[in-house]
Amino acid sequence: MITRNTDYAMRALCYIAESKKKSVTADEMVGALRIPRPFLRKLLQQLSSEGILKSFKGQGGGFALARKPGSVKLTELIHIFQGTVELNECVFKKKLCPNRATCRLKREIDSIERDVLERLSRVSIASLMNQENGCARVRRRGHAG
Repeated sequence: MITRNTDYAMRALCYIAESKKKSVTADEMVGALRIPRPFLRKLLQQLSSEGILKSFKGQGGGFALARKPGSVKLTELIHIFQGTVELNECVFKKKLCPNRATCRLKREIDSIERDVLERLSRVSIASLMNQENGCARVRRRGHAG
């Protein structure tokens, strides 16, 4: 459900949020997070264009959070990098299922989907920072979770 883009973006944002520096360079993150440079640059640029990061050019430049860590939610990153989260699209052979309105299974899956989205919406950079070992745990293990 969580793609590599979303995972790497959350790891980079956690790294920036926990940094004591005014801004963090992409080179520093590449080394610390072991994310390929071109891949990371693309993610950072997208996060900047979405208003999640501020970028600073020139010597001493880099990236800093544009918003408070508690306001950057995992669901927002999922939306940016993956689009709409949907467990069941009710598509059969590339056509919408004609039983969508009355399907009991769809109602149950929709309920599960709402629960998952509600829980994901509570995950923010701040909530990860507040966990034991903070976001560093995300970096050491090499994946979100």
